[in-house]
Amino acid sequence: MKKEEWILPYIKQNARLFVLVVFLGAVTIFSAAFLMFTSGFLISKAATRPENILLIYVPIVAVRTFGIARSVSRYVERLIGHHIILKIVSDMRVRLYNMLEPGALMLRSRFRTGDMLGILSEDIEHLQDAFLKTIFPAISALLLYAVSVIALGFFSWPFAILLALYLFVLVVLFPVVSLLVTRAKNAKLKSGRNVLYSRLTDAVMGVSDWMFSGRWHAFIDSYEREENAWFELERKKHRFTRWRDFAAQCFVAGLILLMLFWTAGQHANGELAKTMIAAFVLVVFPLTEAFLPLSDALGEVPGYQDSIRRMNKVAQPGASQTASAADRLDLKDVTLAFRDVTFSYDNSSQVLNHFSFTLRQGEKMALLGRSGSGKSTSLALIEGALKPDSGSVTLNGVETALVKDQIADAVAVLNQKPHLFDTSILNNIRLGNGKASDEDVRRAAKQVKLHDYIESLPDGYHTSVQETGIRFSGGERQRIALARILLQDTPIIILDEPTVGLDPITERELMEIVFEVLKGKTILWITHHLAGVEAADKIVFLENGKTEMEGTHEELLATNERYRRLYHLDVPVK
Repeated sequence: MKKEEWILPYIKQNARLFVLVVFLGAVTIFSAAFLMFTSGFLISKAATRPENILLIYVPIVAVRTFGIARSVSRYVERLIGHHIILKIVSDMRVRLYNMLEPGALMLRSRFRTGDMLGILSEDIEHLQDAFLKTIFPAISALLLYAVSVIALGFFSWPFAILLALYLFVLVVLFPVVSLLVTRAKNAKLKSGRNVLYSRLTDAVMGVSDWMFSGRWHAFIDSYEREENAWFELERKKHRFTRWRDFAAQCFVAGLILLMLFWTAGQHANGELAKTMIAAFVLVVFPLTEAFLPLSDALGEVPGYQDSIRRMNKVAQPGASQTASAADRLDLKDVTLAFRDVTFSYDNSSQVLNHFSFTLRQGEKMALLGRSGSGKSTSLALIEGALKPDSGSVTLNGVETALVKDQIADAVAVLNQKPHLFDTSILNNIRLGNGKASDEDVRRAAKQVKLHDYIESLPDGYHTSVQETGIRFSGGERQRIALARILLQDTPIIILDEPTVGLDPITERELMEIVFEVLKGKTILWITHHLAGVEAADKIVFLENGKTEMEGTHEELLATNERYRRLYHLDVPVK
């Protein structure tokens, strides 16, 4: 299924049910039309005061039959139609998740939180209206249009052709003009609603910053101005809709008069019984009720297109690529290489600019740089969540973007805030390797010097860590996460600023344990300060997307004045 196709594939998958829904919709409209037709005939016939009730018995039965048929067909149509739509929306959600999941690590970098909430909560729901309010009614109305003209042709083909031209204005011209006029307004309304959604979401999540800065009044005033501009645009759209609907109702009134004149003329010529005049006039009402919503239905098409564009935008570039059999990773002596890597996010300056380094099996490298220098982007490139604009990020010569499904076998990450689940310590550590035995878990805990503390707890390894691990300190949570990594046993370990938020003593103890238990592993240590970097085999200083400094700690300390100054700021001379 192509990523840009969100309508046609689902119609093909549910073709039979779609046909059934359209058929039931047509039956509902025809039942309503014949209900009015037979009602008009019955009223007219009863007004002639027939001598016997049996003369109007058939119309009475017909009215009852068509009344019941309309209700039953409407109920079954809604039941089946909503069943299809719920199934389609469910499939769309799964499909959208599968599009988001490969790039989930960097969603916050590619999209604002409000944008993502708008896509997940609004766009999917909006597309269900494409079926319920546009596709189903439009097909049923067009079918009704054709059948009505043909049916009238049995009485008078000249009048049937005249009526076909007259209804063409209501069925085609009104919706097309409505689409042309409201296209820009609908697009602006939907875009403006998403902007307001994004701004409000960001403001709620950063409300403390607004309050602390004292600029919350400025934010509220700015938000209200944008909201009022959006409301004004919506009012303009509603004004056009009211005038359009008024014109359509006048058009329907003209159609009723046209039908009245024709039936009266037919009766005067002796070609139509007088009891049929009301029948033909009343049948206009249910028919036009099916045609009038087409203008609103077609006017929503730009909104559907905008939703589809936004949903396609979340597709991770390169996500459709997969590794060939020859591209399977060899997990022995893994070499990580950045070769002339350039990368930038949408509508932003370059984050990485021809960045290169090679990290061989068993080497330890510290990647330093200030916030926003590209360190986290480098991590996402290694994990295959992003693909470079140019250059390559490879593991043993295989591009990481092609082997995302194998990255977890080659790379483990100890990040700033490892997540602990509300279950036992044993289960939390075993997440690193679901096949690990209890003894393996204890061995890993001993290596990270956490075993004695765990055994001192009332329930030992079966002690619950509680939600997000709140019963443990930051250093203890990091050790649990490190024990997971030991069980995972990958050749490459990435330390993504794991000591952020820890006090200096805990930080030093944690890094000593990390380098002790990970001997022989390839370590990429991403950090923003220099305390402890002397343990690395080489240091790369990243700035403005480029390598600013590179070398061993001793080399840089002896030859680079800037490095020496930065190091002494982080690690004062005793």
